[in-house]
Amino acid sequence: MAEFDALVVGGVGVDTIVRVPHLEIPPGDNYVVPPILDYVAHSGNGVALGFHALGLRTKFVDFLGDDAQGAQVLARYAEVGLDFAHLPAPSGTPRSVNLVDHQGRRFSFYDPRHPADLHLPPDFYLPFLTRARHVHVAAGRGFGAFADARRRGVTTSTDIHAWDGVASGPLLHAREADLVFLSSAAAPQKIDDLMSAILDAGRTEVVVATEGAAGCRVLTRAEPRVRRFPAVPPERPVVDSNGAGDAFSTAFMSRWFAGRPVEECALAGAVSGAYACGAAGTHEELISAAQLEEAVARAAQSPQWRAGRL
Repeated sequence: MAEFDALVVGGVGVDTIVRVPHLEIPPGDNYVVPPILDYVAHSGNGVALGFHALGLRTKFVDFLGDDAQGAQVLARYAEVGLDFAHLPAPSGTPRSVNLVDHQGRRFSFYDPRHPADLHLPPDFYLPFLTRARHVHVAAGRGFGAFADARRRGVTTSTDIHAWDGVASGPLLHAREADLVFLSSAAAPQKIDDLMSAILDAGRTEVVVATEGAAGCRVLTRAEPRVRRFPAVPPERPVVDSNGAGDAFSTAFMSRWFAGRPVEECALAGAVSGAYACGAAGTHEELISAAQLEEAVARAAQSPQWRAGRL
């Protein structure tokens, strides 16, 4: 039996969140805002913490800077008990500055920080990969883990975020993964075509495109038509959408790992994503397995979910 249910490779940083009335620059040269706060964040962090909160045995690996942000990351993981191993990052810890408006919508200015040619060495992550059931590659610096996982019969996933269909890098990653997540934000009018392109490009079995409050779309190799699933009504006020996509993907995958139908995976993802929007900050409140089970049961009976599946 594998020691880890999931190995997450790459994708930790720190978000600086600025709360603003609207996602636009106001007139003048300054504007008073509520307290500006830093949160441990980025996609790999969200997936690793999400898996951990759901009770999955999780290992997380990445580069990390010897700086204030790196110290914040280590303190957060020590607090929640996340199993994390890292190598020194010569350029420091990645960062983002995220604007969040009064409706919880956000826009991120992302500083990847690491050089483009920086990659996690196999001799660092392989001892963990060989003991894992699944590998989620959250950043380009972990690209080599796809082939290493495939040779060992370990399933893989990735998130290529808001791919526009033009940049080649995201497709290179997507075609290596069994399960691919992306956002429709960059190309909403052609998202079905992008999902089909991913499925046609490589080994991918399932493609999931999230659409925020509009729900998600799922395309599988077993059923080659795009299916649409609605979002579920949030059970608490929406204050911040940072991390909602990662919350969606972790809950979706938790059901996928168990061999559940796409409908159940999508519902679990919708519930977890809605839950994440009820807390300020990035990945600050993560749904537990018990909370997910209870909320899924309630959401499954909602008219919005029952009527919105296509």
